[in-house]
Amino acid sequence: MERIRTARMDELADLQRIEVASGAPFREIGMFDIADAPPLDLDVLGEGQRAGRVWVALGPDDQPIAFAVAHLVDGCAHVQQLSVHPSHARRGVGRRLLDHVAGWAGRRGLPALTLTTFRSVPWNAPYYARCGFVELSAAQVGPGLAEVLAAEAALGLDMTDRVAMHRATG
Repeated sequence: MERIRTARMDELADLQRIEVASGAPFREIGMFDIADAPPLDLDVLGEGQRAGRVWVALGPDDQPIAFAVAHLVDGCAHVQQLSVHPSHARRGVGRRLLDHVAGWAGRRGLPALTLTTFRSVPWNAPYYARCGFVELSAAQVGPGLAEVLAAEAALGLDMTDRVAMHRATG
């Protein structure tokens, strides 16, 4: 089983490569804009890393195979990015990373994890539902999460296929 730890600054470019590789399956379902989207900027990753909110799952060779980035939104730990390299997909790595982030959030008194994702993509909302996330109604979306969704709309994402979800940390 892989080891999970806080990312090091010298690994951030590797995380970008993992994110790019994890976008390839979107091409197979015709979501070319998502598949070709640039990875998180190094400045964003660096800010998260310095704050201790970027975690990596390490493979047998102690190299990153997956990562998660979280930041605070509406008093919750918002999972901004979860990426697993396709060569390590479907082995529970993403779930273990989510559990790790939930443990981190719970120890800090944060009540939940939140995220936004695609409703119709099998490895998005249906996957997160299997990991304990539930869809938030429009009335349950706080102002910070509403800003996240508005920023996604400004990027041109299909908001009819976007969903905000949460999972209790306890």
